Amino acid sequence: MAHAHHTRTIRRTLRREMPSTVGLIADAHDFTAMTRYRSFVFDDHATYLRQVDGLLRSLAAQGAHTTVALFDPDEFTEFCTSAGLDPDSPDSRTRFTAELAAGGACVAYAGQPIDNLVPQLINTAVRKATWEYATLVLAEAGECAECGQDIGRAAFDSASHLLLNLLETAGSGTHHLVCSVPAQKEHLIAVLHAHRQGTDPAHLDETDTAQFVTVLAAGIALNSSGGLVLRTTEPGCPDRLHGWRLHHGRLDPLTEGEVFSAYCTDAETGDPLSPEPDVEYRPGFPIDQPDNHH
Repeated sequence: MAHAHHTRTIRRTLRREMPSTVGLIADAHDFTAMTRYRSFVFDDHATYLRQVDGLLRSLAAQGAHTTVALFDPDEFTEFCTSAGLDPDSPDSRTRFTAELAAGGACVAYAGQPIDNLVPQLINTAVRKATWEYATLVLAEAGECAECGQDIGRAAFDSASHLLLNLLETAGSGTHHLVCSVPAQKEHLIAVLHAHRQGTDPAHLDETDTAQFVTVLAAGIALNSSGGLVLRTTEPGCPDRLHGWRLHHGRLDPLTEGEVFSAYCTDAETGDPLSPEPDVEYRPGFPIDQPDNHH
């Protein structure tokens, strides 16, 4: 008996140390696409989400570390075709999910309800796609005809300096930055949160910072128009909103009126929106610009 108990204990320990990946079909349209496979036993998306929620809870109860990966039917079909697998097979779905764990859009499961997990996963996938596209723009930018410099690398360096200079000038507070750049195929948007206390350096998430700088760099490399807005929150003060226009690889400050207009206009319809209470619309402040050769 002691031996059997010992074996069970070892298995439980291993279970905790072997991370699990659960593939989640987040979108109802994608779910419908999967129902064409006879081996896919679900026929209702809401029921399927409840079942996945139950599975995640039971794995967490066993002490397992679980990653949730976005399962895309189109990517799954491509994967099966290139690997010579039958798509109508649970084994193929398992193998595809294992691949997703390595390079797909993933979120760590930490007990969040499925209603929170689904948008979190979709948001992660959108940000990953944005980052990949912006990275491709930089990789394909080529060399400057005048000085032979790698345009993508120079743009990335320039964007890094702009962000650091902006945060240095912004001072203390919790900063929320949004960078928006129109590119050839899609509109690129990156978001970054930074917290700065006094004169200490800003606290930044490494991955978010890399994504933000890559999107800003893509705008610089493409010589695209674009914009950057900054919202600063500090206890006991109204929020401060600032804005800049991306122009010829520089961030030029917007006027107070332009900042007001940027925040108080519906991007989809162009209709005016009500100003927020307890918010100050301010012009963009001057930022030290890195040397730009392009």
